[in-house]
Amino acid sequence: MNSYKLFDLHGKVSIVTGGGSGLGRMMATGLGEAGSDIVICSRKLEKCEATAHEIEKLGVRALAIQCDINRDEDLDRVVRETLKKFQKIDILVNNSGRTWGASPEDIKIEDWQKVIDLNITGTFRCTQKVGREMIKQKSGKIINISSYAGLKGVDPEYLNSISYNTSKGAIITFTKDLATKWAKFNINVNCIAPGWFHTKMSEWTLENKGNIISSCLLIKRFGDEDDLKGAVIFLASRASDYMTGQILSVDGGLTAW
Repeated sequence: MNSYKLFDLHGKVSIVTGGGSGLGRMMATGLGEAGSDIVICSRKLEKCEATAHEIEKLGVRALAIQCDINRDEDLDRVVRETLKKFQKIDILVNNSGRTWGASPEDIKIEDWQKVIDLNITGTFRCTQKVGREMIKQKSGKIINISSYAGLKGVDPEYLNSISYNTSKGAIITFTKDLATKWAKFNINVNCIAPGWFHTKMSEWTLENKGNIISSCLLIKRFGDEDDLKGAVIFLASRASDYMTGQILSVDGGLTAW
């Protein structure tokens, strides 16, 4: 097959959770640029609609749906409306998540639980709902979004969030185990572990702690949207058909040492 066609997503349908802003918006845009129709879902409908409008300018179809991934009725609606408009689901990017800054000795259990519930349980809920449709189709690509912080301990000087880091470590194991369970259905399950990218969520940290973080980077800059687009297109496309249960670190070398 021609190498260019290996990355072509025309005719594919992708769901990106948390796709209205930040890393999710970057990845949704990249998938749209590669030709995929896109479903954007998150709790903030207006951001989803704005992103969907921009993606439609690429010449693909886009659908914005308000969704809390911890609500079964919301996830059922996402699946139902996606199938109604596009008749199938080829790609799921599990990007929705949250963080909470607090030291291990001080974090309140309810704040710990908020992060764990969304980042782990919410990801599982969404994967299960969409995965059932992929099993019927006997095909699919699931791309989980972890973090470099799920692969190692992190200096609390710039990321003091044990609940977030723990949840992202769990997503890595979730990816590997699910890959073993669903390979028989021709479903590839892989994971991206991003480092530090310029987003609204990371803005304060990069402005105030950027020098410390930069000292740990082998590639002496923070990530931009092109760095992430290539990774998600690769894992969503036929180029990665022989790859499952793997973690792709896009982190400027943070986890190389």
